[in-house]
Amino acid sequence: MFLGTYAPRLDEKGRLILPAKFRDELESGIVVTRGQERCLYVFATKDFEEMHERIRQAPITSKQGRDYLRLFLSGANAEVPDKQHRVTIPAQLRAYAGLDRDVTVIGAGNRAEIWDTAAWETYYAEQEAGFADTTEEVIPGLF
Repeated sequence: MFLGTYAPRLDEKGRLILPAKFRDELESGIVVTRGQERCLYVFATKDFEEMHERIRQAPITSKQGRDYLRLFLSGANAEVPDKQHRVTIPAQLRAYAGLDRDVTVIGAGNRAEIWDTAAWETYYAEQEAGFADTTEEVIPGLF
């Protein structure tokens, strides 16, 4: 499970050092793809394969399903971290998420997310205000 918030930096070649707490889960391979809210999703390869299986269950007659599958998979990039635990974020994905040097990596359960730091701070500030109020609506009976 991916948990926590980290602040690594992209180097001049667009490489990111994976947070130490994520390395064991991701060392055998990752898939980075477009996420929602203009962040990037990072999955362990096995988890991405499982997600792909679920997505492809959508009927081919569903335009919304086809659109989602196209956007999700067309941006996907598979890679194995190098010996320094670095992964290269392709230019098209860096552009999509507005990534420069300062990034924030968060754990989001079954995936990690990579955000431009300023975008993450804005998103967090906007969402924090309503966080306590949404528990009952989103996950009834949790607390």
